[in-house]
Amino acid sequence: MHDDVWSPTPVLLTVDLVILTLREGRLHVLLVERGEDPFRGMPALPGGFLNHDREEILDAAHRELSEETALTAGWVHLEQLSVYGSPDRDPRGRVVSVAHLAIAPGLPDPIAGTDATDAAWVPAEAVLSGEVELAFDHRRIAADGIEHARAKLEFSALATAFCRESFTIAELQQVYEAVWGTELDTRNFYRKVQAAKGFIVPVGTDRRTTGGRPARLYRAGPTTVLFPPLIRPAPFALEENTTDEGE
Repeated sequence: MHDDVWSPTPVLLTVDLVILTLREGRLHVLLVERGEDPFRGMPALPGGFLNHDREEILDAAHRELSEETALTAGWVHLEQLSVYGSPDRDPRGRVVSVAHLAIAPGLPDPIAGTDATDAAWVPAEAVLSGEVELAFDHRRIAADGIEHARAKLEFSALATAFCRESFTIAELQQVYEAVWGTELDTRNFYRKVQAAKGFIVPVGTDRRTTGGRPARLYRAGPTTVLFPPLIRPAPFALEENTTDEGE
């Protein structure tokens, strides 16, 4: 009887970042232009390999956030998204990616670094529609990150991560509309936000003038889970209702 000698499968580990922010009222995702093969010159999500075998994965995500884009990670919401390990996802070999979702308000124009030759904010819909073709399986990762953010807005206080330290309810509504890609009824939204206890809290008596009467300022409250949740409107509901009325 012969004993089979087992040897570990060579696998490389990377981190990829789906970085989201709002710019001019629209949801944008950060893309870099690859400066090296494979896929040289193609847009991709920021990311890269671990520096060494002792580097923590979350530390690597923060490092890549800084190195690839020159963005400061200290005030960015960062969480692990998912793991992607399809055998053929990278032509260099078996490469597993631990993807992360990063969100922050009003992020500046990025500066490319390390193996990226350029970096830019791109409207999320251009990525989701395939108008912008991404390297590797990064379109799937970006789509998963955007959908994760959309779903999490329903049940958590994640929307405040898109806002500055203080904000109005109208500005919070703009976050939901931009991420969900749909307009919301202002009165209904105000009522639902106020019903979610601990979601937002007033900032003293400060108010911000937005062209009309001064609006009250709020900040993120202590609650991380929304109850009752803010349920996302069903897609195409308006079109379906219009069709039904015409029949």
